Amino acid sequence: MPKLSVVVPCFNEEEVLAELYRRVTAICQTTVGQEYEIVLIDDGSQDNTWPLIVRLCESDPHMVGIRLSRNHGHQLALSAGLSITRGERVFIIDADLQDPPELLPRMMELMDAGADVVYGRRAQRAGETWFKKISAALFYRVLNHLTDAPIPVDTGDFRLISRRIVELLNGMPENHRFIRGMISWLGFHQVALEYDRQERLAGTSKYPWRAMIRFALDAITGFSIRPLRMAMALGVGFGVIAMLGILYSLHSWMVGRVVPGWTSVMVAVMVLGSAQLLTIGVIGEYIGRLYVETKKRPLFLIDKIVRQSCEAPPKNP
Repeated sequence: MPKLSVVVPCFNEEEVLAELYRRVTAICQTTVGQEYEIVLIDDGSQDNTWPLIVRLCESDPHMVGIRLSRNHGHQLALSAGLSITRGERVFIIDADLQDPPELLPRMMELMDAGADVVYGRRAQRAGETWFKKISAALFYRVLNHLTDAPIPVDTGDFRLISRRIVELLNGMPENHRFIRGMISWLGFHQVALEYDRQERLAGTSKYPWRAMIRFALDAITGFSIRPLRMAMALGVGFGVIAMLGILYSLHSWMVGRVVPGWTSVMVAVMVLGSAQLLTIGVIGEYIGRLYVETKKRPLFLIDKIVRQSCEAPPKNP
């Protein structure tokens, strides 16, 4: 069993793979000598990412390449990598090198001191727009307000985790995965390491707005039922308003102050209709996720696993 496994999800990362390999290999050798493995997961890339991964695996026995059957998304690609790691400790990092792998020695020191999880907390976020910074900060604060298990703010998946955290994480079966939240939910001794996030080395972000919204929904619905309670409270609130409106209408009719018209009726219908649709939408989101979970499909499908001089059979959940 190697001392360290490095897990790197990759999607269309041909421009950064060479530099990623150089920097991660150098810091692994400095930190643990030759007792490491680097697991690169190709999440359905459409460029030369997979041929480059195969080439690296053929030239270096420390490299492991995983090719998924299609694009499953970052969180499931990361889950696939975690499922085959063998290291006593697992270092999670993105391929874009915005999170510097050179922080590994400091993370190892904190874990030597007793931590089960050492997560990176961003002090500065270089190369990101003001809107991205504000929306990210707001997202984590809203999420912590909604969830019972606190999730550290200004963090990503960049972290070092112990073997027992990996095993517990692999045993969690949900399809809509928010891994940083799942690790926080596990508890144990978790320590933050502040750092300045760097600009992306090359290429573009793999999180467009639609993916970010889906990611936020996974986070909120996966760790909180408060939106359901808020929808119920909203329904009760508008029910009270509707009752007051009925009483007012009856009073106006009794004293003869009724004025024919449709404005008040349309306003009432639109307000109450909007509240009903919002409530049904929140409930539907949870029911849809329950439907997906009950099918118990595999989280991901592995097409190939490549190591030096051999091609291992896929290990699918």
